[in-house]
Amino acid sequence: MKYETVFILTPVLSDAQMKEAVEKFGKVLTDNGATIVNQEIWGLRKLAYPIQKKSTGFYSLIEFDGDPKIIKSLETAFRRDERVIRFLTFRLDKYAAQYAEKRRNIRAGKAAQAPVAKEEAEVETENNND
Repeated sequence: MKYETVFILTPVLSDAQMKEAVEKFGKVLTDNGATIVNQEIWGLRKLAYPIQKKSTGFYSLIEFDGDPKIIKSLETAFRRDERVIRFLTFRLDKYAAQYAEKRRNIRAGKAAQAPVAKEEAEVETENNND
């Protein structure tokens, strides 16, 4: 079954600590037999309302395929880690899975186009300087 989990880490972490926490939860999934389809770090964002007197948090998303029993061990890991201030895991139905795949493809397309656009801008700058 396809699942998606979004979790928010406390904003007082350094980038290295935040990435280590995300890797830890990815390892919990892979150790229990899940395959990670997509992993995104959305970065520091403002919360809709204060949680534990914090107004921002590091958002992260992990999409994975696995057995439903994995969810219990993942959520136990979330609850035991004081760096996690909120989490939500849900099963993707066929429409949500199609949307997630479409979103991944769009992000991959933008990432592939970004270096090309930068190179074109550099060439134009060089041509204008001549």
